[in-house]
Amino acid sequence: MAKQSGPSLLSGIAALAGAAAEAGADRLTVALGGRERARVIVVLASILALSAADVSTVGAAATELRHGLHISNTDIGLLVTTTSIVGAIATLPFGVLADRVRRTATLSITILLWAAAMLWSATAGNFHDLLLARIFLGAVTASAGPMIASLVGDYFGGWERGRIYGYILTGELLGAGFGFAVSGDIAALSWRAAFVILAIPALVLAVFVARLPEPRRGGRGVLLHESEEPPPEHDDEGPHETDAQRLARERGIQPDPELVLHDDPRRMNLAEATRYVLRIRTNIVLIASSACGYYFLAGVQTFGVEFAKEQYGVGQALANILLLVIGIGAVGGVLAGGAVGDRLLHRGRLNGRLYAAIGAAALTPVLFGPALFTRSAGGALPYLIAAVFVLSAQNPPLDAARLDIVPPLLWGRAEAVRTLLRSAAQALAPLLFGAVSDYLFGGGRTGLQWTFAVMLVPLAASAYLLFRGRRTYPRDVATAAASANG
Repeated sequence: MAKQSGPSLLSGIAALAGAAAEAGADRLTVALGGRERARVIVVLASILALSAADVSTVGAAATELRHGLHISNTDIGLLVTTTSIVGAIATLPFGVLADRVRRTATLSITILLWAAAMLWSATAGNFHDLLLARIFLGAVTASAGPMIASLVGDYFGGWERGRIYGYILTGELLGAGFGFAVSGDIAALSWRAAFVILAIPALVLAVFVARLPEPRRGGRGVLLHESEEPPPEHDDEGPHETDAQRLARERGIQPDPELVLHDDPRRMNLAEATRYVLRIRTNIVLIASSACGYYFLAGVQTFGVEFAKEQYGVGQALANILLLVIGIGAVGGVLAGGAVGDRLLHRGRLNGRLYAAIGAAALTPVLFGPALFTRSAGGALPYLIAAVFVLSAQNPPLDAARLDIVPPLLWGRAEAVRTLLRSAAQALAPLLFGAVSDYLFGGGRTGLQWTFAVMLVPLAASAYLLFRGRRTYPRDVATAAASANG
């Protein structure tokens, strides 16, 4: 009997863990509004998680890559920058496809190519081979931005998109945490193994994406929460009126006659669509603000682990754990930001989503500053958690606001243009962070410290840009509604 106690105990633990996992899955399904909605949200979040995990792995493995391939911080920055630039350019054709072809099938195919690119990265024998692999990876991962934005707009109603974006962007943060913590620890043993580990879930994810239903375009027939009745504006036969559009109509806000579309937007070529979305003034503000936040985040993803090790005197494993704890604040931020923006909108604040983002953007540089100049990990931790919370809280309400100001049949191309312009700035971040650290501030701990401090300026600028955008947002909402109905 004694010999059976060990296996029995293990079996009991396994059964308990399985029951807990099943209960957790059931609660998540209820919270997300049903099995169909939960499946869509989890799969879309997993796509962003995979992409973020890969980018974070490069930063977490920076030390091992430098030693293994005999490269510098500038070279590490070049790897990430090149991937981002190629991805930004490749986003444009994927934006066209997002408005015209079956999005789930296209995403599935490109994710299979992601897996191939990750395996290629693992086999690189020198810096140039790795750079080529990253260029290919950047080209195929470009499908995610426009495809997901278009799918979110068609899967979910405008009254809840901020909250839904919060759930989906949580996947991006969890993926980044996986890249920092898990892949980073694996990279300490072998940076090649870290890339192989990422290729395996990519193959599985491609299958799940292929099985998603393709939603009807134009915001028709969205997936409703099982416990809720359709909002009064919901209509399966035509584009639904979002809360923002309803408020604009009730307040008599007139659309811009020069921007109201009367013909099918799908007939626009890429150049015409690009010119149109760049004439939407609020869209320009949201793109610029988003670029500022992602610019700083790209630098953190690339050099955050190395900075933590040098600034706070901790080892690789502890630095990864520190950033993982900080990541919990980021998860809380995206969940809170989207929910707050939606709630303000439901309470009659037409600019509610912008106000949520403005408050978060203003607090971000204030909270990051003290953490950069303390040498104590314990002293920096509260500031870092709070700073990352508000930095992340900006994205869901802004992503939802963009769908309110762009006609539905232009969502894919609008997101492609946004991604191109945002990525043009974001792609420069790793290279500039590395170069400024090495050549302007002398490298090492002090170099990274002052580099991060200087890079807080764009974060402060984003709050100002959003404050200006609150004036043009109502009219752009009314214009998008008129275009969708025209």
